[in-house]
Amino acid sequence: MKIMPRHITGLKAVIHLISLSFLALMTYQTLTGGLGADPVEGLSHFTGKAALNTLMITLLISPIARRFKLGQLVKVRRLVGLYSFFWAAIHLLVYLALDLGFDASLLASEIATRPYLTVGALSWVILLVLAITSTQGIQRRLGHRWQKLHNWVYLALLLAPIHYYWSVKSGITEPVLYLATALILLSFRHKILRRWLPVLSSFSRTPSTRS
Repeated sequence: MKIMPRHITGLKAVIHLISLSFLALMTYQTLTGGLGADPVEGLSHFTGKAALNTLMITLLISPIARRFKLGQLVKVRRLVGLYSFFWAAIHLLVYLALDLGFDASLLASEIATRPYLTVGALSWVILLVLAITSTQGIQRRLGHRWQKLHNWVYLALLLAPIHYYWSVKSGITEPVLYLATALILLSFRHKILRRWLPVLSSFSRTPSTRS
């Protein structure tokens, strides 16, 4: 099957529709008490998992495009990646606003002293930089350096489920599944996986401080 420009346009429209539908669902559940006994924690989990799921979908696009010879499919990768940062931004905003009362100094202190927040912040900063530099104009200006910069997404993919694992007080099955999925996605890029495994190992040996 050959993907035509109209197919890419239609697929982008579907991505927007699905993403905005989840945003509407989050808003509805927030207003109706559907996020559980602790709505702040519910919001945090909703937005965090949305960011992680979308990031994983972003990393799945290239292997699918190669496997089924659908090269044009990569044209939707930037949009999905931007939605990943969108959810990550809301995830941070929920924590900053509802847990810390917009206290930026307290946020900095928490990130510095809590390892699960440290790795989460590193992943967030990587996604921020990649979102800012995702335009075609910046890609042309950076040349070959652009791809090297955007390879940092693989580190973000590893740090995000580690952040999730360290942040939970019980029920580690789901975070472990996310980490396993991240490793599977990286296995499609075995050269990158070998490069980042020492980084993962160093973070895994760091003792966590959970709230």
